[in-house]
Amino acid sequence: MVAPDANDVTRLLRRMAQGDEAAPAELLPHLYEQLRGIAESLMAQQSPSHTLQPTALVHEAWMRMSGGDYEGREHFAAVAARAMRSVLVDHARRKRADKRGGAALRVPADLLLERIEEEGADVLALEDALERLGARDPELLRIVELRFFGGLSTEETARVLGISTATLTRSWKVARLWLARELGPTQ
Repeated sequence: MVAPDANDVTRLLRRMAQGDEAAPAELLPHLYEQLRGIAESLMAQQSPSHTLQPTALVHEAWMRMSGGDYEGREHFAAVAARAMRSVLVDHARRKRADKRGGAALRVPADLLLERIEEEGADVLALEDALERLGARDPELLRIVELRFFGGLSTEETARVLGISTATLTRSWKVARLWLARELGPTQ
């Protein structure tokens, strides 16, 4: 995948912040492949009967984000991570509320929690744990959102948060261990 031109993205984000209504439509093609890649990685281990597709995840997240006022690429990445998390949680809640009592949506734990990587994690249980983590330590929550839901690397996440990669690595480990304890053993 070819990375979007950083100057074009920054320019379009500035235009969006200034109220240019054409800017979101011009920005999407620059970021679509990157956003779709993140969505595909989040959805990779879903059950075959899962109804939300990566394209739908990107489109729904984009609808929630478009027209926003972003301070730059890093801020946009943070908002994208939060939007994808929100879409997945909302989808899981709708499925759970289904009159047939549908099973909870499962999301791969990817690098988040190694011990449940193969089986995935219940999105609603993960959301509850993330809310508790955010109440305890908002920065750890931002790290999880950027790394797991945003698909950012260690270096990118450290840059977004304005911390060293060593600090980020330690904090990421703490967040993963805390979440593993909170989510408990998988079934």
